[in-house]
Amino acid sequence: MHKDHNNSSSAPSTPRIRHRRRSNEIPHELNKLNGTHLLINDHDKYKSMWIRAHSSLWMLGGFLFILYLGHLYIWAAVVVIQIFMARELFNLLRRAHEDRRLPGFRLLNWHFFFTAVLFVYGRIISQRLVNTVTSDKFFYRLVSGIVKYQMVICYFLYIAGFMWFILTLKKKMYKYQFGQYAWTHMILIIVFIQSAFTVANIFEGIFWFLLPASLIAINDVAAYFFGFFFGKTPLIKLSPKKTWEGFIGASVTTVISAFVLANFLGHFQWLTCPRKDLSTGWLQCDPGPLFKPVNYSLPGCISDWFPWKEVSVLPVQWHALWLGLFASIIAPFGGFFASGFKRAFKIKDFGDSIPGHGGFTDRMDCQMIMAVFAYIYHQSFVFPQDYTVEKVLDQKNQNFVKHQHLYNAISTQHFPSV
Repeated sequence: MHKDHNNSSSAPSTPRIRHRRRSNEIPHELNKLNGTHLLINDHDKYKSMWIRAHSSLWMLGGFLFILYLGHLYIWAAVVVIQIFMARELFNLLRRAHEDRRLPGFRLLNWHFFFTAVLFVYGRIISQRLVNTVTSDKFFYRLVSGIVKYQMVICYFLYIAGFMWFILTLKKKMYKYQFGQYAWTHMILIIVFIQSAFTVANIFEGIFWFLLPASLIAINDVAAYFFGFFFGKTPLIKLSPKKTWEGFIGASVTTVISAFVLANFLGHFQWLTCPRKDLSTGWLQCDPGPLFKPVNYSLPGCISDWFPWKEVSVLPVQWHALWLGLFASIIAPFGGFFASGFKRAFKIKDFGDSIPGHGGFTDRMDCQMIMAVFAYIYHQSFVFPQDYTVEKVLDQKNQNFVKHQHLYNAISTQHFPSV
């Protein structure tokens, strides 16, 4: 019997397609390790640490400069970060071949993005914007009209984008287009709903933005260094370099730092005062009982060993302990979620904007969860809610008198009696 070897050789062979790996795609060998690639065993860890530390110093310097400028510039920085995050997430499911067949489709994503910007931040800063332009009658009327019809404007902008999407649907592209449409809305939910709380915290007082953000940064740095030098026990398979040693060490460091940092930040009025308008000057106000020191007598067994008989503590420091606990125990799960998300798409980082850190989304995964908790905690346990009928009526009467005086002043200035 004779086998025909030519049949197999003559069969048309399918050419092997070579895929170019993206810069942020996870290496195959690292993906196979799945939990055993610890920092303590990484031969390039010192090089990685130097790159990470260098970029961290640049970020810290820029952050402190923006912080010095005040509320409005911090809010602008948050918007810029959101744009970078949206860009990274938009690109995650993009396919260049399909996009070339859909001219203008990327522009539609950004149309929905900036519509969400107008809707979310318009509601947050509307009253502050009115308070800023009350000295000019024309701008007061213009801004008041924009604020009044802001929801209508945003709604019809969204409807315009919706109609735009329907009119651009192409045969054989329906699945890709509807997938991008759903992905765009998911990004807007993830980025805006959570980041809006960050902006709300800023205007409640920079303290309520700076402390939670600093605790996340402290927890991240502490986890990195404890894992770098002592990490031997893997924590979770989703994030192969996370260890129990790093998690526990960072938790203790973060809680202690929360108590100490709240005392330091609480002594600066320009950090603790809420911003009622959109001006850029530093603020001065009554700090309130949360930021006024209270003396506590030390027990005899402690005062016998130390020269202090009592300690001075700001009441806000007790609240900071709860923020520290959340930042060290719950907020890291935002990072675990992001790690699982990246593994699902087989990428190492969301982007490469920040050397040693990845993209902006990689840095903001825990920050967004923390911002939501900080706002809810502030509104539930810090912000005074003791409203009575008499207090509400008195506030309404004061506002009426204030607006009446303002109207009379503007009318006298622009329409003097003849």
